[in-house]
Amino acid sequence: MNQSLKAIATAFIFTLALTGCHHAVTTAKTPQAPPPQPVAPAAVPAEKPATPPASPVVAKKPELTDEQLFAQNVKDIFFSYDNADVRGDEQPAISGDAAFLASHPAIKVLIEGHCDERGSDEYNLSLGESRADKIRNALIREGISSDRIKVISLGKEKPFCSTAENDSCWQQNRRAHFVVARQEAKN
Repeated sequence: MNQSLKAIATAFIFTLALTGCHHAVTTAKTPQAPPPQPVAPAAVPAEKPATPPASPVVAKKPELTDEQLFAQNVKDIFFSYDNADVRGDEQPAISGDAAFLASHPAIKVLIEGHCDERGSDEYNLSLGESRADKIRNALIREGISSDRIKVISLGKEKPFCSTAENDSCWQQNRRAHFVVARQEAKN
């Protein structure tokens, strides 16, 4: 009986395979399109350029005035005690000041000569004027027109530092200080 079962099972599998394969292989045939023909590059329609994404709205910084730029860029020149000679370490500051003034020809400057509190009023007024004149001459040598520069000596009358009587405070007072000169009204 075992053999007859094997024979029936084999016949069944064989019949199933014949009929099942036929249905599984059968597919609907669709008409095939002819193979694509190469297209000449000139015949390709031009694509529209993609619109660039809208740039975010950025608030612009307000433009700085000449006076604000001046305050940010022009540096005071400091002097040694009882001296009007420009120190070597101050030369880059003078060159930077001259470069700024050269790039802003409408700005006129007033150079104030200042001194520390030691010495008489007359001596400090004279020393302050010498300091301001030295810086004026240095700027002229760097190409700044002399008609753009005025000098004044304030001596020890308007100290920048008055909180201590020591050299670190006095050093702040020994300087040539730059101020934007007021434009004179023309009649």
